[in-house]
Amino acid sequence: MKPVIALTADALIDHSPVINQHDADMAPSAIKEAILKAGGIPIILPFPADIHEAEALAQAVVPLFDGLILPGGPDVDPTFFGEEPIAEIGRTAYQKDAFEIALVTETKAAGKPVLAICRGLQVYNVALGGTLYQDLVAQNPDARLRHAQAAPGNFPTHHVTVTPDSHLATLVGTSSYVNSRHHQAIRQPAPGLKVTATATDGVIEALESVADSQFVGVQWHPENMWTVQTEQFSFFADLVKRAQEFHPEVTK
Repeated sequence: MKPVIALTADALIDHSPVINQHDADMAPSAIKEAILKAGGIPIILPFPADIHEAEALAQAVVPLFDGLILPGGPDVDPTFFGEEPIAEIGRTAYQKDAFEIALVTETKAAGKPVLAICRGLQVYNVALGGTLYQDLVAQNPDARLRHAQAAPGNFPTHHVTVTPDSHLATLVGTSSYVNSRHHQAIRQPAPGLKVTATATDGVIEALESVADSQFVGVQWHPENMWTVQTEQFSFFADLVKRAQEFHPEVTK
């Protein structure tokens, strides 16, 4: 039996006069295809419209999967890390944040492996007590690179330096050429997480668990590059492998 890999959904919001007529939950096809190629079975987890249902839904779905991917998406609502929104913040989705934070809590308690991408890295960090820059340009004068690239999303635009003894280094080596489309970023890593990659301007580009390999999160988008950069596919193959190790009776 192949491992089941869940990925959380974003929402396509319809702004036509007929409310909710064409609203739709959605997830990146590139991640779905990477999971399939890596030998996993993808399932998509939509978030509830009512935040009071977030915790119960998270508890209900965690037994359904063996590994979790938290993909990119809108900005994280700063009230979840104790701040009010500054003028430079972008679109947020409070219900999505509430569900994904609850999902992180339940998945971590179950000991199941997680891969987090861009916003997903930020959500995981906030869920464990870390903080974010709401906007790098406004709040971090040392962030001199263009982290919201103008180039197409599947093109790499800047390099990151990876900690040699990290799990991340076993996947991409000690340096990687990555894409970048974010304006929020990790400010203070949460307890239990360690920095394993930085950009040349010092912006944190990856975190992972201190105690084990349960969590790996990166600020870039390997799902957009894996078809042409084989080392970026390693993130998805690694998650499937970690899911199999957590649940040994699950095999390809």
